[in-house]
Amino acid sequence: MKIFTTILIILAIALIIFNITQLDFNNPLEGNSMIALIGIIASFCAVFILLIFKMSKKIEEKLKNQ
Repeated sequence: MKIFTTILIILAIALIIFNITQLDFNNPLEGNSMIALIGIIASFCAVFILLIFKMSKKIEEKLKNQ
C-alpha cells in the first residue's frame, strides 16, 4: 500500500506540473486555462488526501506495535 500511495502522489504532482504548462497567465480564468486551474486544484487536493492517508497508516502501525 505504501508503494501504491507513493505512485499516486507522484502522478498527482506530475498532473500539477502538466496543468501549470497549460495555463495562460494573461487570462487565467478563460477557456482552457480555467480547466487547467481546476486540474491543479484537484491534484493538490489529491496530494493532501494521500498524505493524510499515509500519515494515518503510520499512526495505525505505531499503535499496533505498542
